[in-house]
Amino acid sequence: MSEQLSHHYREILRGLGENPEREGLLDTPKRAAKAMQYLCHGYGQTLEEIVNGALFESDNDEMVIVREIELYSLCEHHLLPFIGKAHVAYIPTGKVLGLSKVARIVDMYARRLQIQENLTRQIAEAVQSVTQAAGVAVVIEAKHMCMMMRGVEKQNSVMSTSVMLGAFRESSNTRHEFLKLIGRSN
Repeated sequence: MSEQLSHHYREILRGLGENPEREGLLDTPKRAAKAMQYLCHGYGQTLEEIVNGALFESDNDEMVIVREIELYSLCEHHLLPFIGKAHVAYIPTGKVLGLSKVARIVDMYARRLQIQENLTRQIAEAVQSVTQAAGVAVVIEAKHMCMMMRGVEKQNSVMSTSVMLGAFRESSNTRHEFLKLIGRSN
């Protein structure tokens, strides 16, 4: 796979009018292929592997929030990065998820070619599926290089997306509490 990707990157360099045989570019196709495989390693992961049984009995039925989870992804339209943070909350119903697993779920889906709207939903549905929570909320805020480096070139724009499931969708009080706790509501 890496050799095939490397060949394609060599052809991309040629297509751009570059000489892939010049000293500075000799190893670029190999490095670019390796980088792309790393940036998209979420395709090789499954939710079951990520969670790895880290679901624990708990009497807690109050909101659990993991804020400010860094995320790095690639826009599926231009293959340019979008970088931001995710806020994930759920209301347990007898089981809580290991803390690092929430961040790993975010990473698994972010490390695929994405649009932010789908990424937000995938994270929410994955947490719901694993925890069987009474509700799940995910908010993502990100800067998109496809909008900053090309096209309209707006440097300070931030895209926000949210998905609310269960209690977060049904109860405005629950939703408001979550948004207030992540600093997105007065």
